[in-house]
Amino acid sequence: MSDKTEDQAQEEAEAQNGSQGQSEAHEAAEKAKQEYEDAQKTMEEWEDKDDLPTDLNEWPSDKAKYVTFGGGEGDHGYDEGPEPKLGPSEVRHEADGKVTVQGEEVDNPDEFKGDPIPGGPTDPEAPELAGERRKREKRERMAEQGQAPPPDDD
Repeated sequence: MSDKTEDQAQEEAEAQNGSQGQSEAHEAAEKAKQEYEDAQKTMEEWEDKDDLPTDLNEWPSDKAKYVTFGGGEGDHGYDEGPEPKLGPSEVRHEADGKVTVQGEEVDNPDEFKGDPIPGGPTDPEAPELAGERRKREKRERMAEQGQAPPPDDD
C-alpha cells in the first residue's frame, strides 16, 4: 500500500518547490548573462566607430552603459586599445589653468575642457550651495575689511 504519511507528503512538496525556485533563479541568471553579453556586443560596436559622440546623451542608455569602453581594467594599456578615440592620455589640468599633454603645454587649454555638467560645480547656472554661499560671504567681508582672503581648499 502506498499510504504516505503527512511528513512524507510535506517533504515531497518542499522538494518540488525547491527545484522550482532553483529553476526560476537559473532562468533569471541566464537572462542576466544574456543581457550582459548583448551589452558587451553593443559596446564592441561602439569601440569600432571612428567618431564617438561628445554628448553623453548620445551614448547607449541600455545595459551597455554599464560595460567599460575598451574592456576591463588590466586587459591592456590605455594607448593599446580603443580608448585613444576618447582623447589623448596623460592630459593634466594644472591649478594655474595650464593644460599639458604628455608634459608638453598646449596652446589652447579650452580644447581640453568639456561643457559643464548641468548643476555641477563648474555650471555657471547652478545654484550656490550653502557652504559655497558662506565661503563667498566670508571672502567678501574680509575684502571689505582689507584682509587677505584664506587660500582656496580646492
